[in-house]
Amino acid sequence: MGLEELINNCKKGNRLAQEQLYRDYSRTLFGICLKYSRNKTEAEDNLHDSFMVIYKKVDQFKFKGSFEGWLKRITVNTVFQKYRKEEHLSLVTENTEEAEPEVDGDYERISLDVLLKHIQELPDKYRLTFNLYVLDGYTHKEISELLGTSQGTSKSNLARARKLLREKIEITKNKAIIGLLIFFLLGFCV
Repeated sequence: MGLEELINNCKKGNRLAQEQLYRDYSRTLFGICLKYSRNKTEAEDNLHDSFMVIYKKVDQFKFKGSFEGWLKRITVNTVFQKYRKEEHLSLVTENTEEAEPEVDGDYERISLDVLLKHIQELPDKYRLTFNLYVLDGYTHKEISELLGTSQGTSKSNLARARKLLREKIEITKNKAIIGLLIFFLLGFCV
């Protein structure tokens, strides 16, 4: 079944077409959900909620532009709508602008799994801003519109996210060095 036929069948509420749509796009959309979630379970919930919205709104897709891009936008919007409803997501509202620090390449020296874990551990306001700006290429203007904050807040949240990530990466590297030292010391003592 071609993409156009799949979409048209989904518009008709065809369950087999919806299952096929899920199989075709769930991995890609799960990756997006994982970036914006605190953990895997929350990402799975966000993926489920996103597909519910996709199935509901698929009749709004007019075959203009990329279908995958349309799915990604729905997913990001669904996740952010959920965060906006949560009371614990108190975005910083001060207008303090901090200069964006230079990225020194530390992100490349640790495994992707460790980096993702560190990103997921960031406070919501920092994690969301970091992912939107660094990983998805949104501008501060777009982020401020998406999160309902100012551009200065977006810049401030990004700077703080980078600072926290740098600290977490440094701790991870120090633990690795200590682990190696202990390994070598124990190896020589045997």
